[in-house]
Amino acid sequence: MPSDEDVPPPGAHGSAEGRRPAPDAGLLSPVRAGTEAEAATSDLAYLTAMLDAEAALARAQARLGLVPGPAAEAITAAADADRFDLPGIARRARGSGNPVVPLVADLRALAGPAGEHVHKGATSQDIADTGAMLVAARARRVVLAHLDRALDALAGLAARYRDTPMPARTLGWQALPTTFGAKAAGWLMGCLEAREGLAAVPLPVQLGGPAGTLDAFGDRALDLVAAYARETELACPVLPWHTRRTPVAGLAAALAVAAGALGKIATDVWLLAQSEVGEAAEAAGAGRGGSSSMPHKRNPALSALVRSAALQVPAQVQVVLAAQAAPHERPAGEWHAEWQPLRECLRLTGGAAETAAELLEGLEVSTERMRADLDDLLDVLGDDPGTGAAAALVGRALDAYRRSRT
Repeated sequence: MPSDEDVPPPGAHGSAEGRRPAPDAGLLSPVRAGTEAEAATSDLAYLTAMLDAEAALARAQARLGLVPGPAAEAITAAADADRFDLPGIARRARGSGNPVVPLVADLRALAGPAGEHVHKGATSQDIADTGAMLVAARARRVVLAHLDRALDALAGLAARYRDTPMPARTLGWQALPTTFGAKAAGWLMGCLEAREGLAAVPLPVQLGGPAGTLDAFGDRALDLVAAYARETELACPVLPWHTRRTPVAGLAAALAVAAGALGKIATDVWLLAQSEVGEAAEAAGAGRGGSSSMPHKRNPALSALVRSAALQVPAQVQVVLAAQAAPHERPAGEWHAEWQPLRECLRLTGGAAETAAELLEGLEVSTERMRADLDDLLDVLGDDPGTGAAAALVGRALDAYRRSRT
């Protein structure tokens, strides 16, 4: 028998109206559904990060004698996401315009007598921005790990097929001979440059107080910012960045470059896997690449997922970039507008990286079809210009890859 809470409320049958809110499971975004990046950017991950930011602030203040040590310990103990009503905080955030206000109220209540020291001197944006940077740092580790998997696979493909001849294609037409290793080396460099750019983006802590002046902390203000950065393991900013959104914009742009590098690979694999080409294919597997109506097809499903992310991320970044035009010392909608797009950039790029790594680790290469297609091209060219120059380029890419690993 279903329990009372399993029974939909009156009027809920046959429509979504009246039903309890369901988690965002990625039904319309399979590229990130079930991935590590999705878990790292969930609502629970953001709630946890904001609580971590509050607890870290209390500990940093205790280090400098601004709050009692036992109070910081009590606040840290109370900042347990399992003790908070996440959907309730989300709904109550409509009243204040951000989730930090109801979160702080609940944390103060849970912390007991130490509650008076919760959020001391801070403003909502300090906690929300620091929480976002914590989520970004945690999600970036996931993205970089999967980019490393993709790079390892690409280096293996470039080395293995360094001298494997195939036709190069320009504007969709066979052009001159190249090697599959050279093509993989191009993918490798694009991925490597994107990884390095993403890893280099600074993710700073945010602490400025109500007007971004740090006045609530007196002559210990800058010491507190440094201590807060150490507690969170985030970068220490020169100044508060409430309306100077360079950290967020830089991160979003780097994620777009990474998604684009992965999308380039997926596009090439999809084209090489076409029936009329057949020079490469995604690994076969149960439930992989099937069609609901045409059982003979082996669709490049992984490539399609990666491409979907690469096509979406730039649009999300556009919102983040536009949100830089914030007024005076506190945003009025611009800050709010960037939250969801930044999360989508993280989860889509992370999902694309994990999916691309799976694609490349199982990529099937048909050297026979490449040779046959090249022979058709040579029938047109008449002379074989050779592929020595293309093969030589592979070594440069592999050298750059090896240097990045040292």
